[in-house]
Amino acid sequence: MSTDQLSVTFAALADPTRRAILAHLAKGEASVTELAKPFEMSLPGISKHLKVLERAGLITRSREAQWRPCQIKAEPLKDVVDWLEQYRQFWEESLDRLDDYLHELQTQEKQDEQQN
Repeated sequence: MSTDQLSVTFAALADPTRRAILAHLAKGEASVTELAKPFEMSLPGISKHLKVLERAGLITRSREAQWRPCQIKAEPLKDVVDWLEQYRQFWEESLDRLDDYLHELQTQEKQDEQQN
């Protein structure tokens, strides 16, 4: 995934309404009306959010007669996870070093108590 696409994905995820829409769609496809229910927002307002998600490749919209279901597309989210993975490794290594240091301090403290 290019950095530009990653930026588009992060920009789409930056809005809490869009994240809530994705969480709803993770449970299954839904119509625009169903997606709008939890928000105090007009259908055109929700549609704008859906367009952002669609441009980012996070959802697809289809047409079945009068119904226009939306579905989540998780591939861009996998790319975000892959990008974040390097930072997870950084934090795990940092916490491992902290754990080693604390263990060393505890060992030293026990040795000091035994000497006294």
